[in-house]
Amino acid sequence: MSTLTKEPTPAAAAPARTYPAYSRNLLARVLLNREAAVILGLVAVYLYAMANVQFFDGPLTTYNLSKEYAPILLMALPMTLIIITGEIDLSVASTLGASAAITGVLVVEHDLSVPVAALVAIGVGALLGALNGFFVAYVGLPSLAVTIGSLALYRGLAEGLIQDKRIAGFPESWQDWPTERIGESQYPNIVIPIAVLAVLFALLLHFTSFGRGVFEIGLSDEAAHFSGVNVARTKLILFTLSGAVAALAGVYVALKANSVATDTGNGFELKVIAGVLLGGVSIFGGRGALHGVVAGVLLIAVLNSALQLDGQGSEVIQIIIGLLLVGSVIASNFLPRIRALIPRRAAVAATAPQTPVNGDQTRKASQ
Repeated sequence: MSTLTKEPTPAAAAPARTYPAYSRNLLARVLLNREAAVILGLVAVYLYAMANVQFFDGPLTTYNLSKEYAPILLMALPMTLIIITGEIDLSVASTLGASAAITGVLVVEHDLSVPVAALVAIGVGALLGALNGFFVAYVGLPSLAVTIGSLALYRGLAEGLIQDKRIAGFPESWQDWPTERIGESQYPNIVIPIAVLAVLFALLLHFTSFGRGVFEIGLSDEAAHFSGVNVARTKLILFTLSGAVAALAGVYVALKANSVATDTGNGFELKVIAGVLLGGVSIFGGRGALHGVVAGVLLIAVLNSALQLDGQGSEVIQIIIGLLLVGSVIASNFLPRIRALIPRRAAVAATAPQTPVNGDQTRKASQ
């Protein structure tokens, strides 16, 4: 008596699972994505401006770009992680204004040293961010509604601290430090903390289990929870970091301008969000990379500077940046759908049954 064992045939095997994101080779994955497109756009705009815009190739262009867009770049780092989780923080500019007001009051009116006042302001900024995070993560309120409310609340806190006056008169040594050049280069000192924070946030997002949890939350809160991610704690940490970094940007803005007013940092939140979305982060969460965001902010900075030097008015600059923002949101919605169709067709073609060409092959297949 013999035992018959049935060998699984290729036709009977389960269809192979495909992973479109990894179905291409490494070079294609690195070069054919939105981050690479933004970096290419940045290089193209920069080279065009260098060749065609008068004074853009001057020695002050890089210095002024770095100095003016430093607070935007700082606030864009934690904002990237927040948007990847599917949330948003609209209160960053108001937190910046409140921390600048706290720094000004403590240094100018109470003779506190700048480092101590800066630490107090950053601590208060972290608390303001944690308040946002508590309502979003533990109370379950929408981040859009919470941070619209705190946008007005924190701006009112700044107005309450300094009323309608303008605080000025920071120590000269601290006024100069953020904008002093690094050696003989065209970069101010503020680039150093930005580079350090950019590396730290990139490591946190792309090379740690915490960062993987951020992406999982953006794809699905519930799935992330059942896979072991502490969703509420992750969101609380991200909003706290956002508040602390916005406060650091506020200290920088106060020292750079040597003055603080109730409108300090007003409107910065739109530039931050525009840079993050232009850098390839999906507004729906679950996708993004920090190097794309840095390129997105720099692209806006270069465009802004080139258009100003070309004599264009602020309305033209706002229209162009607005069109880029709308285009980036549309692209984040439709490009993945289009890209998903390509491997699906390839997979269907690869798994389609092949017709035997002659009788011998038919008999071999049946055996």
